[in-house]
Amino acid sequence: MINKKNLWFLTLFSLILVLSVYYITMPSELLMTTNNDYTNTEEVSKTEEPVVNVEESSILTALRIEAEEQVSNELEELQAILVNADASPEEKNLAYEKIKNINNIRTEEEKLEKEINETFNLKAFVKINGDQIRVVISSDKHDSELANNIIRKIQENYEQNKYISVKFQV
Repeated sequence: MINKKNLWFLTLFSLILVLSVYYITMPSELLMTTNNDYTNTEEVSKTEEPVVNVEESSILTALRIEAEEQVSNELEELQAILVNADASPEEKNLAYEKIKNINNIRTEEEKLEKEINETFNLKAFVKINGDQIRVVISSDKHDSELANNIIRKIQENYEQNKYISVKFQV
């Protein structure tokens, strides 16, 4: 059975497909303008080269966005189980526990990022997956002693040993 979400997806996808086919088959005369106010885009693209400035935190921002998308997708699926009338109480309880676990992990990641920033004055991205903790540091300095100190500082927060990896990105 098709639900509302799938119906919307199919509707929008078919609309995009129809518009794409229409645009491709459209005569090229309609695409050209005769207005003198517009400049020729081919000349502009040949003379100007785009300048891309990459900041140190752009890598960390990209990692945060990717992680946030994964978490939000997982939370959507779990919330759909919670509101589903056909789901059993066990399934709803399991979904609720997973949501609580995801929120606890997010809080823990933010706490570790803040701790690294305060202790070492470095911007960091932390991702926790079970007993594995991945740390990405935005720094020009790639120092094994610094990485070792970061690992020790993170391990202080846990009673059990964790597999902690530190990666430096410029």
